[in-house]
Amino acid sequence: MKTYNELKKNIKKFRDTPEKERISLAVLGDSATQFLANAIRGMGYEHQIRAEVYDAEYDSIETSIFDEASELYQEERDFVVLYFSVERAYEEYQRTPENTRQDFAEQYLDRILSCWDGLKRNTRAVILQFNFNRMDEGVLGNYALREPSSFSYQLFKLNYLLAEKASQAQSVFLIDLDMIQAEYGKREFSDRKYYYQARMSLGFEAVVRSTEEIYDVIFAVRGRIRKCLILDLDNTLWGGIVGEDGLNGIEIGELGAGRAFSDLQRWCLELKKRGILLAVCSKNDEDQAKEPFEKHPDMILHLDDFAVFVANWEDKASNIRWIQSVLNIGFDSMVFLDDNPYERNLVRELIPEVTVPELPEDPAEYLSFLQPLHLFETASFALKGADRTGLYHAEAKRREAESASVSIEEYLQSLEMTAEAKPFDAFHYPRIAELSQRSNQFNLRTVRYLEDEIRHLAEDEGYLTRYFMLRDRFGDYGLISAVILKKLEGGRAFIDTWFMSCRVLKRGMEEYIMNEIVSLCRKEGIGQIIGEYLRTSKNDMVSGLYDRLGFTNEGEGRYLLEVKDYRPFPTFIH
Repeated sequence: MKTYNELKKNIKKFRDTPEKERISLAVLGDSATQFLANAIRGMGYEHQIRAEVYDAEYDSIETSIFDEASELYQEERDFVVLYFSVERAYEEYQRTPENTRQDFAEQYLDRILSCWDGLKRNTRAVILQFNFNRMDEGVLGNYALREPSSFSYQLFKLNYLLAEKASQAQSVFLIDLDMIQAEYGKREFSDRKYYYQARMSLGFEAVVRSTEEIYDVIFAVRGRIRKCLILDLDNTLWGGIVGEDGLNGIEIGELGAGRAFSDLQRWCLELKKRGILLAVCSKNDEDQAKEPFEKHPDMILHLDDFAVFVANWEDKASNIRWIQSVLNIGFDSMVFLDDNPYERNLVRELIPEVTVPELPEDPAEYLSFLQPLHLFETASFALKGADRTGLYHAEAKRREAESASVSIEEYLQSLEMTAEAKPFDAFHYPRIAELSQRSNQFNLRTVRYLEDEIRHLAEDEGYLTRYFMLRDRFGDYGLISAVILKKLEGGRAFIDTWFMSCRVLKRGMEEYIMNEIVSLCRKEGIGQIIGEYLRTSKNDMVSGLYDRLGFTNEGEGRYLLEVKDYRPFPTFIH
């Protein structure tokens, strides 16, 4: 982790460094926030992001939010960080009459919620709200935890209520300050001298750690998420070397340090359940590598939990490249775990985009080291269909069918594909939002949407929406694409958003969707469709899509289609 001084020096470095991305962010706090603002600017340099940070005056949260002419609203902010410190909350608690202190959490929550409402009225910014780190008032001792009027009791309640309200407000994300304090300990988390002299609630290490969490959420909201965990086997998923120690000699379950490996496997299984792909990359004979998953009674993970299984004697960087080609995701979407420092360094050197955590030497510390890293931060979660491993198993069967076909036409016809196109509905809002966050390659404009924004668009009569489902004889792809059309004056429509899962490329789905877009526009009396392609570092694959679909290139990424001249594309999709 970088130090605060290193981050502060980065601010000057950025003047001569070309930026890859820019964000506008505001920091509002009831305690000193200039150190946090500096850390956010400096951390941006580490990620090639120019972070333009507005640091509001000390203790001016409500003043900034409720004054529509305030500097906060002088430009559109992408993110607003709200920091209500536990110290100021305690001061407010002390001023509360004793007979109403048992309602303090609800009253203080109302203050925070009014700030959320004020921001939502005046900006589209995503709100990053700090929760409250634990504070022991030292008045009732342990009894405070069973006394509803105590500050400790109310603080627990306030954090719970914050989490509950944030879960209902899709444009609000919590930064878990309480967990950061638990990580560092109270003394390392803050320095009382700085608080009393400068109203600085967070120590410098806590400022840096909080900034890391802020960027984790920013990346998740902007679609920079990790989708795959690649695992070594020997001394990573179990203790020992299966080729030397044999099936009965490896440590898993109750044998030796086996519990540590079992817990790591359980963690991996939970990641798989929420949609993270698991893959194996091991230097091993394949039969020996698979044997524990097939025969060992204490294994938590099994072969069908892995989307890709690679065990051979090739170098691991080459094998990871092969895994990437099978999964068709970016290297920056991958995390690689290996106990061997040589293998870790090899992958870092040859594929620097892959995240390679520096695992501790002691396997007992693997899980406690990995959990706080939040390697798989997310901005949305759709429980239905979260486990995607089966989709890749079905894809393997499709590849077998493709290799056995005489022609691509014969192969596509043999798939017996069926698609559905429907307007956005409440049941699918979470999945549409999640696909918006995850889609980078087939994404014409790369506009990200949160769940409540999807709902607003679906309910706005000025927009036309469609989501698309696809299935074939090998399985159900589920919801794989979404299109948002904005109605314009003069009988025109603008393709505000079109993103699609890369799993269905080369199936004719693009043509099917375009046919549906035109059919919808004809029903709505729309005569012209305007498309736009905004290039990113990842979406080159769709740079020529509008040309291929019959649009006229009008320059500067804009395209035009006359609906009356459009002829539907033939597809093998019903």
